Amino acid sequence: MTTRSAIAEGLSTWTPGRGLVAAAADGGGRLLAADSWLLREGRMRGYARHRERFLRACAECGGPGPRRLVEFWQDVTAVLPRTGEWFPRVELTAGSMELRLLLRQAPPLAREVRVWAAGQPDPRTAPRRKGPDLDALARVRGRAFDEGAEEAVLVTPSGLVLESATASVLWWEDDTLCLPSPRLPVLAGVTAGLVQERARRSGVRVASRERTVAELDGREVWLVNALHGIRPVTGWIGRPMKAAPAARAEEWRNWLDDILEPLPTD
Repeated sequence: MTTRSAIAEGLSTWTPGRGLVAAAADGGGRLLAADSWLLREGRMRGYARHRERFLRACAECGGPGPRRLVEFWQDVTAVLPRTGEWFPRVELTAGSMELRLLLRQAPPLAREVRVWAAGQPDPRTAPRRKGPDLDALARVRGRAFDEGAEEAVLVTPSGLVLESATASVLWWEDDTLCLPSPRLPVLAGVTAGLVQERARRSGVRVASRERTVAELDGREVWLVNALHGIRPVTGWIGRPMKAAPAARAEEWRNWLDDILEPLPTD
């Protein structure tokens, strides 16, 4: 297995038996699959879930076999820093089917978010697989910034809420935790999955519902992802909508912090 000291911040490519070595910053190659997470002092949430989602995504697009993917993941785990805050991303690229690790410092974490309320047509070509559409989603988020928001909501042609450019959308209807219907083209969020499981264990009702952006008016809405955890929506930009007080968010954020676990050592 690759030693921890063998890697630096930036992009590295992986070769069986040789491990990870530094690569050119631009890397090249279109992304077929990717996965990323918050790493804080060598601890993260949902380690096995992120691994399985990435391995499944690689299999869906004809990537390397399971044995090679597991070896790659083991080498990545070994070299990840055990101090500081990081936002690593594993990648599979088109053409040569190259496996890579992009090691990045974590950006400042946000505890709330303002959302551009003008629902954006979904630009993704592979909505259930993270990676191929990251550039298109970055452009959507850039337009939201131009409007004075940090995020934008993707919608179906009929206006139903899917997710944001970088996060799952969850919301509360009375005491029910809601999420978009599984029949809709949404990415299976690792952190959103952890939240739903905790809700069910706690006796909180969880329901799949189809709602437009306007139907989220006055509700407690969360954007949920592996980097920021839970960000309650505190403002809607571009439409006369109100954000409900984030009455539940603090308790659930504290719980997410408590379930960070050390990376495996073998």
